[in-house]
Amino acid sequence: MSVPQNQAAWLVKAGFPLELGDAPLPTAGPGELVIKNAAIAINPLDCHMQDSGVFVQQWPAIFGCDVAGEVYEVGKEVERFKGGDRVIGHAINLTSGRPQDGAFALYTVIPADKAAILPNEISFTDGVVVPFAFEAAVCALSLKEPGVAMPGVSTPALGLPYPSLQDVPSTGKTLVVYGGSSSVGSMTIQIATAAGIHVIAISGVHNFDFSKRCGAARVFNHKDALLAGKVIEAVRDDGNEFIGIFDAIATPETYADDITILEQLGGGHLACVHPPPPNSDLPANVTAGMIFAVNDVVKPVWKDYVTPALQSGKLQCLPRPFVVGKGLEHIQSALDKIKAGVSATKLVVEL
Repeated sequence: MSVPQNQAAWLVKAGFPLELGDAPLPTAGPGELVIKNAAIAINPLDCHMQDSGVFVQQWPAIFGCDVAGEVYEVGKEVERFKGGDRVIGHAINLTSGRPQDGAFALYTVIPADKAAILPNEISFTDGVVVPFAFEAAVCALSLKEPGVAMPGVSTPALGLPYPSLQDVPSTGKTLVVYGGSSSVGSMTIQIATAAGIHVIAISGVHNFDFSKRCGAARVFNHKDALLAGKVIEAVRDDGNEFIGIFDAIATPETYADDITILEQLGGGHLACVHPPPPNSDLPANVTAGMIFAVNDVVKPVWKDYVTPALQSGKLQCLPRPFVVGKGLEHIQSALDKIKAGVSATKLVVEL
């Protein structure tokens, strides 16, 4: 049988466009899978990596986090998967630095414990929106001990329960999600509500229904001049324990609202997708950190939750994909579209 040819979209230098080129066909080490990719998704993190080279450990680089496709090769010690299985998975070039662990290629290595069977009724294009956002959401919610996101910046440790396949009673806790229509924000709403957390979301008016579909109990307009006051009132009306805020936008403007809300509600956690404000700018009773979307805390959720939750509809493939094109050559235009701004959608390239 002839050996397939691998290709990738390479980043040769920070700040430059991706370059298509040949790549070695990867092999699966112990605990790994090689995936023949059918669809890959684009994340804002990918733009930061291209523009600044942040997290790149080896040049030239292949990066990207989300893959969906068929298992091409199974490594030793892997029991849950076999060749030909339809899967979604989280590629971890972010931590490994190895080119073969980047999604922007025809074939990608992923850890078997960061993959799940994709039900036959769900297309690769739909399923690929899940992996990175799912891992980020669980990391944001369920870490029990702070870690290191980047030098000088810790990860948040909210210590919340894992999502359940059953309808669980309320935990009596409320979380505010700022950026409820973003990929990670909307997934965090899904995961939090599946764990019995009451979620208040902040998003654009045109995305209110979307945030509610993900599970938000109430949604507020991010452009409302009285936003902070309205969120504070809603949290108080609920009568639940206030956990804090997950900020999936993380700009100076959103941080200003975050600090006002936290200060008025007696403090809590501030979990962000970018480095949070310095401690000197935060109320003393606020614990802030930046999420880092690769952590072993997610392993049991990948194993036990993802596939049955997708089958039952408990976990929805949201936000909906927008297909930029078919072929690796479309990845750069997808990155450019992300930088221009998208809302309540996830950009996908089919292969």
